[in-house]
Amino acid sequence: MALGKKEYDAIVIGSGPNGLAAAITLQQQGLSVLLVEGKSTIGGGLRTEELTLPGFLHDVCSAIHPLAVSSPFFNALPLASHGLEFIHSPIAAAHPFDDGTSAYLKISVEETASSLIGDEKKYEDVMGKMVKDFPTLLPGLLAPLSFPKDPLTYAQFGMKAILPATSFANRYFHSKYAKGLFAGMAAHSMLPLSAPASAAFGIVLMAAGHSKGWPMAKGGSQSIANALASYFISLGGKTEVNTMITSLQQIPSSHVLILDTSPQQLLQIAGHRLSSFYKWQLNKFKYGMGVFKIDWALDDVIPFTDIHCREAATVHIGNTIEEIAQSESDVSKGINPEKPFVLLVQQSQFDKSRAPLGKQTAWAYCHVPGGSPEDRTNAIETQVERFAPGFRERILARHVMNSEEMFSYNPNYIGGNINGGNQNLSQLFTRPALRFSPYRTSAKGIYLCSASTPPGGGVHGMCGYYAAKKALKDIFRITI
Repeated sequence: MALGKKEYDAIVIGSGPNGLAAAITLQQQGLSVLLVEGKSTIGGGLRTEELTLPGFLHDVCSAIHPLAVSSPFFNALPLASHGLEFIHSPIAAAHPFDDGTSAYLKISVEETASSLIGDEKKYEDVMGKMVKDFPTLLPGLLAPLSFPKDPLTYAQFGMKAILPATSFANRYFHSKYAKGLFAGMAAHSMLPLSAPASAAFGIVLMAAGHSKGWPMAKGGSQSIANALASYFISLGGKTEVNTMITSLQQIPSSHVLILDTSPQQLLQIAGHRLSSFYKWQLNKFKYGMGVFKIDWALDDVIPFTDIHCREAATVHIGNTIEEIAQSESDVSKGINPEKPFVLLVQQSQFDKSRAPLGKQTAWAYCHVPGGSPEDRTNAIETQVERFAPGFRERILARHVMNSEEMFSYNPNYIGGNINGGNQNLSQLFTRPALRFSPYRTSAKGIYLCSASTPPGGGVHGMCGYYAAKKALKDIFRITI
């Protein structure tokens, strides 16, 4: 079918990992593609900036990338040739307890199991099976809902993944170590741990860690965006920054428009082109918990009591599964807990380019009710001090962002939610609306590719890849 003349074959709005993935996928087919970004730099949630003091590089949002190194799409690109290098800490993630001990995740299942006193054999049995199946499971887990190629393997995974995280932990483990470690992983879901399918997040993150680790990008997460943009431009793609799109009238003509935006922004930009029913569906989309984030410039490493925490780029601070479950339950009910679950990252210990010689950077966030303006600085720092006495004395400067400020910084973070919306069971595969294709809107030629589409949040680019794949087939009759 011949298409009429347009200024571009395709335009992508938003340069987060999914927008970049969509632009690359289209450009690889020889189309003319324009990538438009509202801010002065590309990257979305991948940006790295000097937020505290000169010379201290902080990842504004995404910092550790187990899904980036596991992504089938990213792994098919020559990103190393465009400057991307990943760094692994000796321990991927550590989880301290009040008695001075810890559990930890390493690439080796056996070494991880050795830290889970009382559950060594059980962990090897449960996670060993998951890690063995992970290469088979991953393509389907990072894709829209479809019939799997290996139904038995997916069914076995699904029986565990469908459980609430607390039920999974209590069914398969006995020790505080294994239960606590798993709870910290499952809490990345930004769901109460009693929610169905919250176990899936813990299982996938642990399996990804055992498969390819939990690395950081050398020089900051911006390096991932820069490598993707460099490859896109090398193919002939064009980028335009400092252009915040609020109306279709602002953009050139094209056959395809793909938006790496929230459903809320899609309604603002293209609502007049959408059907009443589809707009009703988008307006019903739920966004869930937000985050409160702190970046620190430090004059030395964080003095964790447990040595394993000093060897881990990621530290989950929450003590027992009971304490983490209570914290996340409170947040889901609109309450800011006294002892929040804290996700902390200390990259500069392993990537010396992040801070001046002898100094350190770190960031942490806790979950808050969506849109909460409350300052959680003291609550977060008290939690860190609890497991690292003397931490506060090492703070040179801090930069904080509440959930409202996170949204102001990135319009995709509605209410401070960094996962593209609630990832509960009802929205996991049907986000942002129940449709034959979650990427295709009700308007011909307009598609959505953000984390508000399957497979959801995380730096993997798969939402963008699948949205572009659908557009290629629908509009250009190209099947990939």
